[in-house]
Amino acid sequence: MNDLWTNLLKLQAIDFKEITEQNVEALRQELRARVPQQILGHYDRLVTRGKKGVAIVRNQVCTGCHMRLPIGTVNTLMQGQDIQLCDSCGRYLVLAEPEQPKPHEPAAPTKPAAKSRKRKALANAGS
Repeated sequence: MNDLWTNLLKLQAIDFKEITEQNVEALRQELRARVPQQILGHYDRLVTRGKKGVAIVRNQVCTGCHMRLPIGTVNTLMQGQDIQLCDSCGRYLVLAEPEQPKPHEPAAPTKPAAKSRKRKALANAGS
């Protein structure tokens, strides 16, 4: 299933001139041969209308139409067993790759809190 989405995303990048290589047309034909005809037909209908055929899902939102997706649709995508279309825009949905957490930098040492200074001053004043 992941190969299908990888191929569709590459094909979309070629169709929308996001990839500029020397053998683009040969790569395009190769990718089209790898995608099943039913999926390719729906993808082509969207592209002829000037829409991208595949949208990435981030935070349960379709990046194509910016509509929130039902949790059942997102859950099905997470399982990776079925193809899902956006109910609003009709694009194929692909989950975004999880972002790698950035390494946490150690915090600089902080000064003592103001309360402790006040307590010390009050303790010394009372003696």
